[in-house]
Amino acid sequence: MEYNLADLFESVVDVVPDREALVYVDHPGTGAERRLTYRGLDEAANRLAHHLIDAGLKPGEHLGLHLYNGVEYLQTVLAALKARLVPVNVNYRYVEEELVYLYRDADLAGLVFEAEFTERVAGALPRADKLRHLVRVGQVPDGAPPLDVTPFAEAEAAGSPERGFAPRSADDLFIIYTGGTTGMPKGVMWRQEDLFFAGLFGGEPAGEPVKRPQELAERVAKGGAGLTFFPAPPLMHGTSTLTSFIAFNYGQRVVIHRKYAPEEVLRTIEKERVSSVSLVGDAMLRPLIDALHGPLKGTDLSSLFSVSSSGAIMSETVRAQFQALVPNVLLLNNFGSSESGSNGKATDDSGPEKGFRLEVNERTQVVDPATHEPVPVGVPGRLAQRGHVPLGYYNDPAKTAETFFQKGQERWVLLGDMATVDEHGIVTVLGRGSQCINTGGEKVYPEEVEQALKSHPDVYDALVAGVPDARWGSHVAAVVQLREGAPEPTLDEIQTHCRTKIAGYKVPRQLVIAPGIQRSPSGKADYRWARTVAREADAG
Repeated sequence: MEYNLADLFESVVDVVPDREALVYVDHPGTGAERRLTYRGLDEAANRLAHHLIDAGLKPGEHLGLHLYNGVEYLQTVLAALKARLVPVNVNYRYVEEELVYLYRDADLAGLVFEAEFTERVAGALPRADKLRHLVRVGQVPDGAPPLDVTPFAEAEAAGSPERGFAPRSADDLFIIYTGGTTGMPKGVMWRQEDLFFAGLFGGEPAGEPVKRPQELAERVAKGGAGLTFFPAPPLMHGTSTLTSFIAFNYGQRVVIHRKYAPEEVLRTIEKERVSSVSLVGDAMLRPLIDALHGPLKGTDLSSLFSVSSSGAIMSETVRAQFQALVPNVLLLNNFGSSESGSNGKATDDSGPEKGFRLEVNERTQVVDPATHEPVPVGVPGRLAQRGHVPLGYYNDPAKTAETFFQKGQERWVLLGDMATVDEHGIVTVLGRGSQCINTGGEKVYPEEVEQALKSHPDVYDALVAGVPDARWGSHVAAVVQLREGAPEPTLDEIQTHCRTKIAGYKVPRQLVIAPGIQRSPSGKADYRWARTVAREADAG
């Protein structure tokens, strides 16, 4: 047995086969749901894996998952791992041209997709030469173009529930496609052993990682049930899928919804006695606060131990609002990326005044991007991580050479985040270098300005972007969504507030009031949209 994710999952199944593994709320509010034990989920994954093998997909070939959240998503990931296929996440928001790019870039040989996406899949398929096997989940919509496709239910029924697979390896791949917020999506190639330690904490997020693969199941056998993990963002984003596998490695239960519906999230926390919710930043936490102030006031959240965010930070103001409503919950701003797994978590004093401060793990440093040497205290550099890091970007040797490097006996990844480190080893993250605004020779990182804006009592959400400026090169523009019923503030009022939180050169010089802030389905910022909105307003 090796550090292979399918082997590890099967080892857990064998010690707690009758324990509940997965609860899926099909349509929030209707009461429709599915429940699977570890044995049931294992057998369901075996059936699909055997179908994929019988359909001619070979070990090492790539299988796309173009799906909403559901049993089928996690079942397909497990099936791919069991069959030694490489699972590849597909953003369900992508339109036909984006799908053509991803299908071709990822060299997909197979695809499991939602029936709702049939027209887009049919449009992209003729230009995806290697894609030869399709499995469709759900009922075919009226008027959908004909496709040579196997219905998911038939694929599942045709396969054996038994295992009987060829031996697997710790070197088997797992590919996570990034969202492409600063360019075209890129596929991050992980060895499964490296992903297990960097992204799944070696089977123990709160303690000592396992020292041998068999130890994972031994720990599960000694422990009990009782924890319920609720990854709220789409499973197509790495955070939610990895959160599910963290729970499986504990032998605990996972609850998922098809789509994010804040009121139903709260009802599910109460009904299923959820222990831990993972989400993405204020965009997901604020609606929970609104619901707790309104129709879901009084919801029993006593089972909830932690709420964690990854991919975007929960601002100081929003954290305080939630803490006032649910005082005994631990709020965690985790920090990581598709390229690094986990880097660390925010300190309690992170906020507009001190910045986004991290307690990083021992594998993370701030380095000079040119020399790769650690930077002195207070000098900006780039975050980097060593040890269990990806092999590189699929189909992109140039970007791989730019991002990954060898130093001594260890492989490193150079991340996109600029940061400084203090004398106590605390790292202050300045922001993504690609989003940095150069205004009058000073560097401004959007995230710290956004935190200051969100601390204003009338601001519900905000994104910050740079707009070309004849005098300053660029000026800082704030695109703001106000709280419902709040009076529209003037630019002077916003500037006065921000000056109490951040340096004057960081204060927005332009204010755009928007009816809503555009983000990805997981809550990540869409800075391209913000720049477009701000530039159009400036030109008008």
